[in-house]
Amino acid sequence: MRKKPPVLASVPRDATQEVPGAVTVRAVAAAAAFVTVAAGLCTRAVAGGDPAKYAGDALYTVLIHTLVVVLAPRVRPGTAAGLALAVSWAVELAQLTGVPEELARRSTVARLVLGSTFNAPDLLWYGVGAAAAWAVHAGLARGFRRRAWPDSCEG
Repeated sequence: MRKKPPVLASVPRDATQEVPGAVTVRAVAAAAAFVTVAAGLCTRAVAGGDPAKYAGDALYTVLIHTLVVVLAPRVRPGTAAGLALAVSWAVELAQLTGVPEELARRSTVARLVLGSTFNAPDLLWYGVGAAAAWAVHAGLARGFRRRAWPDSCEG
């Protein structure tokens, strides 16, 4: 009895496999970005205070993760999550300089993207968002790899 080929991080593509193309991955990531923004807005509308703020922090990192995937559809889940976390932390730490606060006074977009004041617990919640984005991305990637190597394929 032949063994199934190992599931690799990058699955070789041929005509018999159902690995999604870059266009499909980008479309799914763009839809996820839209849902993430909607979730953030709904959270602010429904909840208030710290729960809404920290959910927003986590969703901020999820949004960055989805945008990384839109730009680089073949990025590995861990790489995308790490990059999203690094960007989130960099923006938060930049708030210590006062530059984002000054920009936020001049622009609503800058306020939404860069924030204005440093808050140490935000760093933790960015990590929660990165972990959640990684888990979803990795789960979707595993699902596609399983479909690429079906049980009936003894290849």
